[in-house]
Amino acid sequence: MTEKITDIVIVKIDSIAYGYVFAASDFPIDVTKQKSVNKVLENLTKEGKIRRLSKGRYYKTKTTEFGELLPDSYQIVKDLLEENGKPIGYITGYQIFNELGLTTQVSAILQIGTIKDKKSTKRSYYRIKFVKQWNTITKENIPLLQLLDCLRFFKNIPATMPKDSSQRLLYLLSELNDCQRNKIKKLAIKYTPQAIALLGAMLETLNPNEDVEILKKSLNFQTFYDLSIPQDILPTQKKWNIR
Repeated sequence: MTEKITDIVIVKIDSIAYGYVFAASDFPIDVTKQKSVNKVLENLTKEGKIRRLSKGRYYKTKTTEFGELLPDSYQIVKDLLEENGKPIGYITGYQIFNELGLTTQVSAILQIGTIKDKKSTKRSYYRIKFVKQWNTITKENIPLLQLLDCLRFFKNIPATMPKDSSQRLLYLLSELNDCQRNKIKKLAIKYTPQAIALLGAMLETLNPNEDVEILKKSLNFQTFYDLSIPQDILPTQKKWNIR
């Protein structure tokens, strides 16, 4: 029986792409035999045929002239992003700063937005950190939440100037349709005052007639935000106590 399970596991692994992260539950074997599958995976790891990413999670690696290829960021944390087909988290922070063109810097820290508080952990050379999200996470909301996170952590965008970050964010916001703009304003209410103020200032810069009343009502205008954005880039900033 063990030999048969070994054969099934090896055949399945041969069909898996390099860098794809898998677990014992991904193999077409009865759940009652999972311990046997785990044992086979442990043996294959010892033989160097696969790599262990974290407890119960493995991947096939490939060596190139630049060294050993690791799984991409999504593969490394995909089990933390979805549960029973529903999103429970999303990649944010440094990875998104890079993907959205706000910085060219690549970080060894992977940040995940999640409703539940979780302790940071480590996988491969990545440090996994969790960022509190107060809105419901849905597939439709995620791109908007990622944009709002950029406003929330504006000062933390590495290797860039406030001028360049602002110009890029203004462009990204200008690409939203009417429905998305209305949605992002509602989602912003659960964010930090800085994110709300920055969103309001940017939306008004893009369109002086934009209805931003919902954002204004949620702010205490005795608070100021020092973001060092040039006045000509964000001419509406003083109205939002940004300086």
